[in-house]
Amino acid sequence: MSILQTPFPVGWQHYLLGGLCLGAGVALLFLFTGRIGSMSTVFSSTWSYVVRRPFFQQARLVDTRGWRLLYALGLILGALAWWLWRGAGVAEGTQVPWWLLLAGGFVAGYGARLGNGCTSGHGICGLGSLQWPSALAVLTFMATAFITANLVTRWIV
Repeated sequence: MSILQTPFPVGWQHYLLGGLCLGAGVALLFLFTGRIGSMSTVFSSTWSYVVRRPFFQQARLVDTRGWRLLYALGLILGALAWWLWRGAGVAEGTQVPWWLLLAGGFVAGYGARLGNGCTSGHGICGLGSLQWPSALAVLTFMATAFITANLVTRWIV
């Protein structure tokens, strides 16, 4: 068994292609518009439509929510196109209970707020623009993920 088959039993090429597509998309967005496309800001700017608290009504969120919604829609439509093209329209599923997915979403959302951005914002946009705080955030995300994955794997198995 090769060293790449152990962590990637179904192959690594699609991960590489996905990463290249994400990186190219973010780079093109910045190159042509000067905008930084990170998902936690998309989430916050979307909440600015319905939540009147001062955080969500900041000008940086309210003034950019239109293009950020289009950006999110493009990500969703891109994923749908990929699924229809490569997945042959077959539904994907998981054995993870819904309540665990929900809890994980809340933890991830809290972490994104606490870390002043999400993994896509820091990992793709922040590292791409050589920002030192993003490098520290990504190192923290990765270390936490490695530790958590090892602990959970030992706990479950």
